[in-house]
Amino acid sequence: MSNLDINLSKVAEISLLFWFMKIIATTLGETLGDFISLTLGLGYLVGMGITLAFFIIVLAIQLSINKYHPICFWLVIIATTTLGTEISDFSDRSLHLGYTMGSLVLCSFLILTLILWYKKFKTLSVYPIFDRNKEIFFWVAVLLSNSLGTAFGDYLSDVIGLSYLNGALVTAGIIVLIIFLHYFTKINQIILFWIAFIFTRPFGATFGDFLTKPTSKGGLDLGTLKASVVSIILMVILIMMSHHKINKVELK
Repeated sequence: MSNLDINLSKVAEISLLFWFMKIIATTLGETLGDFISLTLGLGYLVGMGITLAFFIIVLAIQLSINKYHPICFWLVIIATTTLGTEISDFSDRSLHLGYTMGSLVLCSFLILTLILWYKKFKTLSVYPIFDRNKEIFFWVAVLLSNSLGTAFGDYLSDVIGLSYLNGALVTAGIIVLIIFLHYFTKINQIILFWIAFIFTRPFGATFGDFLTKPTSKGGLDLGTLKASVVSIILMVILIMMSHHKINKVELK
């Protein structure tokens, strides 16, 4: 990848650092979403309204800039994971769709988005992205992926009955399998990316629940606020690392 591509792309380069940041962002989305709707007692509808407003604001900023900025990009990712938590919980507990039906609906919308994306651009590659319309497709797919991942993570714990830790281990196992397929098979890398992108969300969701839920339910009972603060600190550190990496590339 040339320095020109790196300087002009609107999205982050897919690297090991990207996946670490994605997992921390999804954990933060789970704990922060629960903090807004449950800990503050605002409810899922109000929580969804707050996180939707935040998503729209940071997305508008992201779309207005002309190249990748780690702070803007990862704020939108965090917004999609937080909004995804509220969408999943609202669908299940307020609309009473259940996590099984909710997962199927979100999966259908995600597949439709990817089909329309491919039909327009003849590729689902996510790096680099320069075109505004392609970036919009990317963010719609990201929001649906994170909402689906949240619903699937809750499906593992609430429907199948896995503990939060076991749910995290199951999704971690799927991620490890995808890494193996990436390095040792010829399966399409774009397909593997989107599968990994979806399953890092339930891993973050179940791990977030493991950190915050009471010990009687198999959690560590850290609380949504403490867990969110820890995740925010980690994200700040990783964003600084990402920004430093970009500066080194631009100086070459």
